[in-house]
Amino acid sequence: MIALVLLACASGPVSIEPTTPSAPTETAVEPRETEHETEGPHETAETGAPTPDPTPWVWELPSTVLPPVVPESNPMTVEKVELGRHLFYDPRLSGDGRVACASCHQQEHGFAVPEPVSSGVGGAVGVRNAQHLANTAWNATYTWMDPTIRTLEDQIVIPMFGEDPLEMGVTGNEDVVLLRLAADPAYAVLFERAFPGVAWGMPEIVQALASFVRSLVSFGSPYDRYLQGESALSDSELRGMNVFFSELAQCHHCHNTFLLSDSAISTGTTFFEYPMLNTGLYNVGGTGAYPPESVGAYAFTKDEADIGAFRPPSLRNVAVTGPYAHDGSVATLEEVVDIYIRGGRLVESGPYAGDGALNPYKSDFVSGFTLSAEERDDLLAFLRALTDEQLLTNPAYADPW
Repeated sequence: MIALVLLACASGPVSIEPTTPSAPTETAVEPRETEHETEGPHETAETGAPTPDPTPWVWELPSTVLPPVVPESNPMTVEKVELGRHLFYDPRLSGDGRVACASCHQQEHGFAVPEPVSSGVGGAVGVRNAQHLANTAWNATYTWMDPTIRTLEDQIVIPMFGEDPLEMGVTGNEDVVLLRLAADPAYAVLFERAFPGVAWGMPEIVQALASFVRSLVSFGSPYDRYLQGESALSDSELRGMNVFFSELAQCHHCHNTFLLSDSAISTGTTFFEYPMLNTGLYNVGGTGAYPPESVGAYAFTKDEADIGAFRPPSLRNVAVTGPYAHDGSVATLEEVVDIYIRGGRLVESGPYAGDGALNPYKSDFVSGFTLSAEERDDLLAFLRALTDEQLLTNPAYADPW
């Protein structure tokens, strides 16, 4: 049986009666500096009794999955995850008080969003598709094309504080955001439980958000149950799995490991890879170029071989996380499969016209192949069998407000 991570203390689940998030208002509460008190017992605001130590997180995973690597500077606790869940769904965390992390990462869509690109504060439109968040605890790298972002803590500050593209717009609004959160008595309890005795600020917010996202575990799909010995896959799905892992389709070369992505690490990993691959999505003017706003890892490495190279995402829950590709320009899962069958995408007209199958920087694994209509349907059936319905409906991951 596939078990999900624990979200309850030994004495029972965390229970908070929160205030409903609303648009920003003026308040006389002073912003809090981030200083760690080191002397004396910490008392709860409710009873004056000492605050219990946070409860260590317990990973309950299938036998095929080892625990993820967690930074020593941000150990997982039940209370930190619960605080992070509240922050994740709270639009007051953004500059204009209207954009939450959940605005671009929706549970029913596998913590992705059904739009090509997302909008930030003030309606600012981004240029890349919001990636799903399930099992990101095991990612070797984060973001589509920056190979240097290797922890959730480093990734989370990008949408919060980044200005190009503008997403949550916290930069310049730090005090306003802290004032909004400090004015809610629910947060006084949540922060004290997660960070006893700490005058919390942005560092603690980032740690709590990273802890919640790290807790989003998804190993309950029919494919996972099959791996545990259940007869959970249909004949069509089994045939599709054989196509997926065959040398004909070669899908598994970029979507391997328990994560179905080569960009994966765990506590048992001894050899680290940080793959970025060109899949022939574009070949602007026949030059190998990609659209200027998304040139791939080349933007960071300045190595021509990295033009159009992006991180291979995990395929878990892929049927519910569309649209696809780094820019959301592939609308359906069927279209994704057809692009790989062809060995690259043909853009017939417009400013980005070109045959991606002829891109000189394309990965050798995207060489094209031939499938019968039945084999194509089987492959799609297997990809849909990677959907974990528990993830999409688990109340422990849902909006607590």
